[in-house]
Amino acid sequence: MQILPCTSLAPYIKNYTLVTIDKNLVNEVFYPSGYVDLVINISGGAAATIINGKRKDTPAIELLGHLTLPTRLTVSQGTSVLIARIYPHASALFFSDPLSEFTNYATDMYDVALAENRDLYDRIMETPKLDSKIKILENYLLQQLKKNETRLKKVSTILNLSQELYSNHQSLDLSSLSEHSGLSERYIQKLYLSNIGISPGALTSVTRFNKSLQLVLNTTESLTTIAYDCGYYDQAHFIKEFRKFTGITPSACRQSLIKNDTDFQQAVNIGF
Repeated sequence: MQILPCTSLAPYIKNYTLVTIDKNLVNEVFYPSGYVDLVINISGGAAATIINGKRKDTPAIELLGHLTLPTRLTVSQGTSVLIARIYPHASALFFSDPLSEFTNYATDMYDVALAENRDLYDRIMETPKLDSKIKILENYLLQQLKKNETRLKKVSTILNLSQELYSNHQSLDLSSLSEHSGLSERYIQKLYLSNIGISPGALTSVTRFNKSLQLVLNTTESLTTIAYDCGYYDQAHFIKEFRKFTGITPSACRQSLIKNDTDFQQAVNIGF
């Protein structure tokens, strides 16, 4: 179930998603989404992520930063989570630490701001209705937005840069981006690492990967065709990049049952 944010948050939050896992998932691969996700465990169920070989049990509130490594998920049946999916350009509006500190990591938000996040979680859990939970979460996000409004200018700059990247996600020409924006390449790199958490090149690779993933899972196109359609040099380059993000090959992904597993595909889509 996906719910759109209020008008004030729509430029920064893509959606809220409620996911309930209907059967146990053990060590399942999931994929970099290109977004940052604030994950709230509203069921008390058990879940854990394994990133770079390190297992992290899902706490009450978790921030899942940008992923560029093969990641796996273990979650017990009946676990429900509420996720706020944050656009890459907007993450710095809601969190005070540099976003690079959250990359390839599942962060317990109690470790970031204990009192503030514990109060948020308690208020969310006090109401049984989903719309009330989302309203509480939105009020919190609006407070964070107001607190960090001085960052809006940089966020606008990043959005403009990213729109140019997204318009040509198959390749990155940093020198051209620098020339068009009037910003130095070094400053653009620093801007992305601090405010998004990954470099412009990494964001381009994740965006290209997600396009290829949808074609692998939802079409019968050959891998060679997909590789060229998504801007990879050749099929070998495509397979190498795909394995970098997932730990498996495109053909293994297509042939497995994951494309028919609704619960798992939900987890894939939200970056659980």
